[in-house]
Order: sequence, then C-alpha cells, then structure tokens
Amino acid sequence: MMAGEFQPQHFTRSKKIMSEPLSIPESQSRVSWDRYFMNIARVVSSRATCHRKFVGAVIVRDRTILSTGYNGSIRGLEHCSDVGHMMEDGHCVATIHAEMNAIIQAARNGVQIEGSTIYVTASPCWGCFKGLANSGVIRICYGEFYREERSFAVAKELGIDMVHVELPKGDSLTVPPVK
Repeated sequence: MMAGEFQPQHFTRSKKIMSEPLSIPESQSRVSWDRYFMNIARVVSSRATCHRKFVGAVIVRDRTILSTGYNGSIRGLEHCSDVGHMMEDGHCVATIHAEMNAIIQAARNGVQIEGSTIYVTASPCWGCFKGLANSGVIRICYGEFYREERSFAVAKELGIDMVHVELPKGDSLTVPPVK
C-alpha cells in the first residue's frame, strides 16, 4: 500500500476491526437493480392498512428512491383494518392505492418524478395507471398482474415501459396483522 492510500476497515457491531471483510458467497450474486427496488416495494407494502391486499410502491430515478407509498386510508381517517371496509363492486374503496400515495408523497415534499420508474408489487389499476402516465413516470415495474389489461396497450401507445419483475418463488413477505 502506498503512503496516503485509503484502506477500508471493517467493523463489527462493537466497532472492533475484523480481520476479514464480509463477502457474498460466489454462488450468490448481487440482485439486479429491478429486484432490489422491487424487494423494497415489498417491504413498503407491509405498512398497508387494508388487509384485503398489501401493495407497496417505490418511485426511483437514477437509482435513487424519490418516494414510497402503500395502500391505506385517507390521511386522518381510521384505517379499514380497524373499522372495516367500504366495499363497492367487490373492492374496498376506502383506501388510496400505493401508486397514488407515492405520487402524493412526492408532491407533498416537492419531489419531481418526471422521467422516473415506479416499482409496485401489483400492476396498476386503470386509475393509478392514468395518474402515473400524467405524472411523467416512464417505466412501470410490477410484481404480479392485477386485473387491468388496458393499461398495457395504452402504455405501449404512450411509450411507457411495463416490465414484469418476477420475484423468487416461495419468497413471500410475512405481513403481521394490523393492530
């Protein structure tokens, strides 16, 4: 090592210097950026307050998280997990979807999301797709298909990429019951 050259040190929780750095086994490679952000979206979904479907969303640009959202009640109102669901045509309409909450969170904090990618654990419904398109999102990565097919045709027409990011089989996020 040359004089003045930086040498990283590896610490344990007690801040003692370890003799060897932590390493990833050769059989396990790093996850892709898409998988990384989708995994974060799955963790975000654990905050959902409507237990009919746990959905999380992460808005990213240049590999930087801009905003997150999960499906939940209108700010200031009780959660449907506490007071029950407001059902219409087999769907709970008391909640705001994860994608819209991510857009709203960005707007509340003055964060521009034009030219971004959203990672969402389920493909967007038609209303959320329209909001994403108008907010300038150019790529939608989804973990599972959720009931809306017209978004795919319109996305193609608008030049918005719709990408399925398959999560590993048996890799389910355990979501505790909401109290």
